[in-house]
Amino acid sequence: MSHGRPINPATTIVRHSGEVLHRELDVDLCVIGAGISGTTTALEAARLGKTVAIVDGLPTLGGQAVNSIIGTFCGLYRNGTHGHRFTFGIVDDMLDYLDRNDASYYRHGPTTTVVHYNEIALSRWVETSLDTAGVIPVTGAILREAETDGRRIKSVKLVTRYGDVTIRAEGFADCSGDAALTYLAGFECREPDEKVYGSQQAVVEGIDINVELPQREELSERIAEKAEDYGLIRKNGLMFYFPGKEVAVMNMTHVETPLDPIEASRTSHIGKEQVDRGIKLLREQWPEAFGNIKVRSYGFPGIRQTRWIKAKHHLVVDEVVSEKKFDDAIGRTAWPIELHNAPEGFVWDVFDEDHTHYIPFSSMISPEADNLVAVGRCIDGDPAALSSVRVMGPCMAQGMAAANALDLAGSGSVHQIDISSLQDRVSDNLNRTDGVAPD
Repeated sequence: MSHGRPINPATTIVRHSGEVLHRELDVDLCVIGAGISGTTTALEAARLGKTVAIVDGLPTLGGQAVNSIIGTFCGLYRNGTHGHRFTFGIVDDMLDYLDRNDASYYRHGPTTTVVHYNEIALSRWVETSLDTAGVIPVTGAILREAETDGRRIKSVKLVTRYGDVTIRAEGFADCSGDAALTYLAGFECREPDEKVYGSQQAVVEGIDINVELPQREELSERIAEKAEDYGLIRKNGLMFYFPGKEVAVMNMTHVETPLDPIEASRTSHIGKEQVDRGIKLLREQWPEAFGNIKVRSYGFPGIRQTRWIKAKHHLVVDEVVSEKKFDDAIGRTAWPIELHNAPEGFVWDVFDEDHTHYIPFSSMISPEADNLVAVGRCIDGDPAALSSVRVMGPCMAQGMAAANALDLAGSGSVHQIDISSLQDRVSDNLNRTDGVAPD
């Protein structure tokens, strides 16, 4: 029975004419990168009444926070088991959504509080929040060209499988993670002299929650002892458990993150192979807890630091350690120095409970550009300093600051805005001392 539908639907014959398919878009703000940095920047700008386009090379939104399955919000809280929150605003909406959907768990550790989250729920928050705010998504889009006029970026040209797109905007936010826009526009950038390694995360399921699970110290010691036997590059690792659930996020790998297109494409295979080796180790070393585990999903290769802007101010590790309160501070955190500069391990330098270090706005702006602000892991700092401010908590604070700075600048320069006005707008992220996470 056809139910009224034609049995042989009509088709139309088409042939490519040779003309390049092309869309043009005019907005107030163009955000390059749809991870947590770009999402926060776009949502804050939309709240300010701006028309916003958000661009990402993946065919979906959420960046590494969703698609690399990072699984943990770090740097949101003051040190100690029950420290206050550092970043508010957009963060409040996100945490409320995750809490209401049973998709978050607050782990109060000896160092600080972190928030473990379900990546599927976070992806829906990103998508629905941007859609509700009227932000225009352009996904699966590769940045091909940046048109500049002196100190201003005028437009970006993108390539997608459905044709080319040109976006013209008054302001631009480089939330790409690799300073892709800044670099393509011809402004100075930095690359590290030594490698900084990423991680291949995975969600595993099948954990036996009725037995005692190995904790961080036991895991690290056994992995260090057995890593070579299983062919693991990294000789330590973590499992982020969700109480009462048989799933966990596994972080036991180190993979190179080159900027070369061919070498970068090999990273995913290498990372997944390392995950498989880690699964074998866990099954055999803790058969009661992990004997039946399997991978539910592999994330995309995680990237920590590759290329970043050369900004007006170069944040250095001494400024982080000394808790320097910059005149143009726009955010804060207490996350440790977490530098993954060796394949077998990483630097983990934890601060005291009362420690707070700050992010200067001048580390987010190029001295060569008037309408560009960098956000996230491509702001300027030495590798150690950057490792302590590139986690998601302070990245969200940077996104809010970037949106407000570009709003204050308008058609002028981000170098000439009234910093006190910017700090008034983001004062909660500098001054509030409430928001202790629930148990």
